[in-house]
Amino acid sequence: MLPWNYGFHWSAGTIIFLGAFYTVLVVILSTLANALWRSWRDVRFEKAEALRWMSDFHDLPARDRSCRHELTGDVKVRKCPHAFDCRICELHPKFMARQRPESRQATPESEIFGLPFPLDRLYHRGHAWVRPEPDGTIAVGLDELGKRLIGEPDAVDLPPVGARIQANGTAWRMQKRGADFRVLAPVGGEVIVVGGQDQEWYLKVRPEDQPPDTRHLLAPHEVKPWVMRELERMQIALGARALGASLADGGVPVADIAAACPNADWDAVCGEMFLEP
Repeated sequence: MLPWNYGFHWSAGTIIFLGAFYTVLVVILSTLANALWRSWRDVRFEKAEALRWMSDFHDLPARDRSCRHELTGDVKVRKCPHAFDCRICELHPKFMARQRPESRQATPESEIFGLPFPLDRLYHRGHAWVRPEPDGTIAVGLDELGKRLIGEPDAVDLPPVGARIQANGTAWRMQKRGADFRVLAPVGGEVIVVGGQDQEWYLKVRPEDQPPDTRHLLAPHEVKPWVMRELERMQIALGARALGASLADGGVPVADIAAACPNADWDAVCGEMFLEP
């Protein structure tokens, strides 16, 4: 039935057959090519995001690269060698196993220095949080210190539904007082729904793995020492005078620190606090 076969003759039947045969062949090849292109695109995206974060991390000041176990007192001094990805750290399980009893038994606090940090979620050191949802997705939002630092953002650029994000890659971008910065994604996966400033969360994500690996995120009992360090970092970024203007009575940050400190260098402040040197 094919033209290169001996004894082939053109007829209406052979034309119909060849048309159907080559149509199916084109569909199969197109599908294969599209799958290969999407795979290559995803791999390239993941590598680009990973390389960018590694570059950004190593450009951070040494004080901003402290291991979480230094913050909790499990080790005196240690700079994180894995760009805050405890999932690949060979020492993280050992630190957890010999964590001081008082650290393990400490009762988590839902309010730290007057800032609400709910106990139903885990926290990323770039000021995003994750919360498992009943439908198997993960809600991703901005923690209270991040929210108060930015106040009402000038613009928010959220990824489209169906986009893939990668842990420590860009979750979304924000603008405030001329500063354009990204918020790091605490987990990887496919964006299912987008929210925004008017909702508690910004994204809902279907995680890459079930259950998702969240060893790199801070548990509630680890949040207090981290927030203490973050307030110190904010003081350095804003400066003593600006920090005073950003604190309400009792030393609690006001609801909109950016509005309280309009003359601060917001490129530098946002870069410092959201880990984008």
